[in-house]
Amino acid sequence: MAPVRGDGMRGLAVFISDIRNCKSKEAEVKRINKELANIRSKFKGDKTLDGYQKKKYVCKLLFIFLLGHDIDFGHMEAVNLLSSNKYSEKQIGYLFISVLVNTNSDLIRLIIQSIKNDLQSRNPVHVNLALQCIANIGSRDMAESFSNEIPKLLVSGDTMDVVKQSAALCLLRLFRSSPDIIPGGEWTSRIIHLLNDQHMGVVTAATSLIDALVKRNPDEYKGCVNLAVSRLSRIVTASYTDLQDYTYYFVPAPWLSVKLLRLLQNYNPVTEEAGVRARLNETLETILNKAQEPPKSKKVQHSNAKNAVLFEAINLIIHSDSEPNLLVRACNQLGQFLSNRETNLRYLALESMCHLATSEFSHEEVKKHQEVVILSMKMEKDVSVRQMAVDLLYAMCDRGNAEEIVQEMLNYLETADYSIREEMVLKVAILAEKYATDYTWYVDVILNLIRIAGDYVSEEVWYRVIQIVINREEVQGYAAKTVFEALQAPACHENMVKVGGYILGEFGNLIAGDSRSAPLVQFKLLHSKYHLCSPMTRALLLSTYIKFINLFPEIRTNIQDVFRQHSNLRSADAELQQRASEYLQLSIVASTDVLATVLEEMPSFPERESSILAVLKKKKPGRVPENEIRESKSPAPLTSAAQNNALVNNSHSKLNNSNANTDLLGLSTPPSNNIGSGSNSNSTLIDVLGDMYGSNSNNNSSAVYNTKKFLFKNNGVLFENEMLQIGVKSEFRQNLGRLGLFYGNKTQVPLTNFNPVLQWSAEDALKLNVQMKGVEPTLEAGAQIQQLLTAECIEDYADAPTIEISFRYNGTQQKFSIKLPLSVNKFFEPTEMNAESFFARWKNLSGEQQRSQKVFKAAQPLDLPGARNKLMGFGMQLLDQVDPNPDNMVCAGIIHTQSQQVGCLMRLEPNKQAQMFRLTVRASKETVTREICDLLTDQF
Repeated sequence: MAPVRGDGMRGLAVFISDIRNCKSKEAEVKRINKELANIRSKFKGDKTLDGYQKKKYVCKLLFIFLLGHDIDFGHMEAVNLLSSNKYSEKQIGYLFISVLVNTNSDLIRLIIQSIKNDLQSRNPVHVNLALQCIANIGSRDMAESFSNEIPKLLVSGDTMDVVKQSAALCLLRLFRSSPDIIPGGEWTSRIIHLLNDQHMGVVTAATSLIDALVKRNPDEYKGCVNLAVSRLSRIVTASYTDLQDYTYYFVPAPWLSVKLLRLLQNYNPVTEEAGVRARLNETLETILNKAQEPPKSKKVQHSNAKNAVLFEAINLIIHSDSEPNLLVRACNQLGQFLSNRETNLRYLALESMCHLATSEFSHEEVKKHQEVVILSMKMEKDVSVRQMAVDLLYAMCDRGNAEEIVQEMLNYLETADYSIREEMVLKVAILAEKYATDYTWYVDVILNLIRIAGDYVSEEVWYRVIQIVINREEVQGYAAKTVFEALQAPACHENMVKVGGYILGEFGNLIAGDSRSAPLVQFKLLHSKYHLCSPMTRALLLSTYIKFINLFPEIRTNIQDVFRQHSNLRSADAELQQRASEYLQLSIVASTDVLATVLEEMPSFPERESSILAVLKKKKPGRVPENEIRESKSPAPLTSAAQNNALVNNSHSKLNNSNANTDLLGLSTPPSNNIGSGSNSNSTLIDVLGDMYGSNSNNNSSAVYNTKKFLFKNNGVLFENEMLQIGVKSEFRQNLGRLGLFYGNKTQVPLTNFNPVLQWSAEDALKLNVQMKGVEPTLEAGAQIQQLLTAECIEDYADAPTIEISFRYNGTQQKFSIKLPLSVNKFFEPTEMNAESFFARWKNLSGEQQRSQKVFKAAQPLDLPGARNKLMGFGMQLLDQVDPNPDNMVCAGIIHTQSQQVGCLMRLEPNKQAQMFRLTVRASKETVTREICDLLTDQF
């Protein structure tokens, strides 16, 4: 407001002074209300106000608004100021409109007409005020209203330079909100040729506009490359006296130089023309040469401007990645900055060298600075610089220096900042695997990681060391010996216990010959850690103990005592109690041969892309160089059911040895629930764009969505269109269920504002309680995220919950709803019955409200084996040799809810001649009878 008071508005100055002198909020509000009443009376009074008075009162209103108070009058007076020929009055009018007027206001037409009048004015000041107002509002209405006038102003030969400059920036602002405002055809070349304008301000503004246009339509504006190279060359080779008006601390036009260098980075290769390429290389060499010259000023502004141009030139060199000489020179120049006093320069040098390390031409040059980078990692005061040094070490690592770099990173990890430890652990794990020539070294590195930074070792890392050991016989004995020694430490991280439990359970026999690691010693060592571990790890250790019974029959009694102890305890964790009880019975009932078959070694894991690398890329998108590690799927997080499946019921794993299942959620699905899901029912939801569910993959534009198929299976692709694939994996036990939803981005751009919302009323939630964890708001291109849901069936219900998924794709809002596969049949427990029991129960459930029957035509030619498969996946027990008619199918099951258990019987009778089915459902509760009948109707 200071300039305004300079215009002599004494009343405004007094008002501002009064506000500043107020001692309390109440005093300020009282003074403002008094002033608002005065202004309102002046505007409504009979006396006509002149321009000065209108300006003064509008200024006061603007000041009051900026203090945070609402203003609901004075808009017409501000619009009237636009027609004034005085600059100060017109300026205040435009300022008020830019700040306070809504685009839906009734006055918008008057404002647009006033702006049009000013755009046609011969006074450049008035034109500039109008352009600035358009840019400040920046709405689509403004873009549509002035889509013809502004481009004409920009390219017209009669337009003054200062107006062209404003027109370019105004057009850029409107282009961001309405991309279709820029005309094509002949306008393209006229806009591009602004790069040749003699006025540097016009060129600077035009470069910003052209850069935005190129990003949207690079082919149409490709002609800008030659002009940009030419202009850049002239700036770089000019002395600071040639461009005196645009020289900043002896650096000619640094802002324009940076903009031009960024503009050229939109193309790769920048140009195919040999002459233009040679001129560009010469210009880049000149920039590198000037960086070596002694500074012309000791002021920081000089070095900042000079280095801004230099770093952008290096970015262009890295982007092109085609000139070995320039790449090597850039690397050497950056190497000098690693020892600079300025922290920002050291950071930028490390960041640029990370990119240079990925080029075949400059990788070896980057490695020459390894010692300095290691010192930066250890000695830098700023944590962001230390983190960038870690990134550079990761990028420059190869087979020749891997062991040294990994060891240095391990040494530093003990004292590293907590904020970078997890990322460092991932990088060390990736490097150790990629460059391991001896896998004993790899095992040592991972175990050291767990020892040094166990809290930061993610599941993917310790899963991976288990895969390596299982897939490579030569390292199994060494791994067992090493992990056994590591477990002897008084303080042992839980992740070490997990790895030890898994490896000793599989390969403990390889070190049992040594009395120091005899079977009983191994067992006692692991069990000494048991009481310190979480329930998940305890479950893993119990599974290890049952494996020990197979490996070491001589300690069967000791282990059975532990199982008995945990079976009889009133444990807070019923899962552990049940597991111990089942393992105890297995060890007692099963013969030696059966036990050996059930508890056989885990099969090798198939090769697959690195999940550790995927985790690292998700944590630091855009900062992780490409890596060629190939790896198998991660072994399942060994929760209760998954442990049973992986370690106990291994005979099932052996049947699928060629396509070993990876249970990323720790959800195991009984074999019966996979029937009918196709040959790929054991696939994982890990690879959105790869071989995910085989035949379910669909890349056409129509969405694939069929929840009915999930009546008979728990895993599969729930929804798929050209942008998104949603997979589901689920597990149910009595009245509880867990679902894992996997969202896969099939596009080449991130999906932003990604937000799945559960649609389930409060009334429905009293019957089925569903809890859903949140997800990250951005789903990166080609990436996949998972969302966990838990469900508790409180009483029987109809229908199923829905999730509404919304996100933005290329700026366009997308929204759709899908039903979750949470129908009431998911809470069935199969029930075995003989014929006598079934029909006795059938007769007891003969009441009108206890039965429901429907007759329907077969959806396809009568397929009795297919119908059997579907019923086996529905959740009930399919009872063979119960019905006198062998074609009839009968099932029995119990639906578990929190409030009660509901017994249910079902009979499906086919009529081959009529190609029809008769479905009869009987249950102890009417609503269950009706819902189960409705679910199965027309499904065969």
